Amino acid sequence: MLLFVSLTGIGFAIGSMNVWSIAMAEHHDEDMLSGILPAAFSTGSFLGGLVYGRRTWTSTNTGRLIIAGAAFLAGWLPLLALLGPYAATCAVIVPGAFLTVVVACAYVTTDALTPAARTSEAYAWLILSIGTGQAAGTALAGRLAEHPFASAALPAVGAAFALTVLLVARPRLGPAGRPFRAGRHRRPSRGRHKTS
Repeated sequence: MLLFVSLTGIGFAIGSMNVWSIAMAEHHDEDMLSGILPAAFSTGSFLGGLVYGRRTWTSTNTGRLIIAGAAFLAGWLPLLALLGPYAATCAVIVPGAFLTVVVACAYVTTDALTPAARTSEAYAWLILSIGTGQAAGTALAGRLAEHPFASAALPAVGAAFALTVLLVARPRLGPAGRPFRAGRHRRPSRGRHKTS
């Protein structure tokens, strides 16, 4: 449950980033920024997914989830300096790259902790959590769009919330020392084995 709560913070960061990009476009009188900034974020997500998926990880999935959450937060911090359009476009690539890692690790954690008969329900809750966070982030960012610092800070606020909840939940997110390999996790069979 705490995993899903943390993912609302991830969604909050994404939702507020979308509104911040529109505010940036209006502030700098460059309409293209409202599309370029989310596109840069998505490009980072794509590249992060490629790198993460091509490697076999020997660390625990929980450890990777925490590290990715911390990197996701760190990636938003440069926005607090109220960067210009070009610097901001480059900056949002970083949290985008770690978004994919956070979500991938969240899916593996959900699969590992959920009974086989309820995985579909659990995945639905995971997606719902991110979507709910996005809605909340969009709504609050819309109210604060005229305040440049507050608008730029909201993605980091969402990421900080997510990381805090993950740290609190860490003991319950997976067996200590049990590594999950990206793309190779398989649920143990629960069926009976035939004997000859």
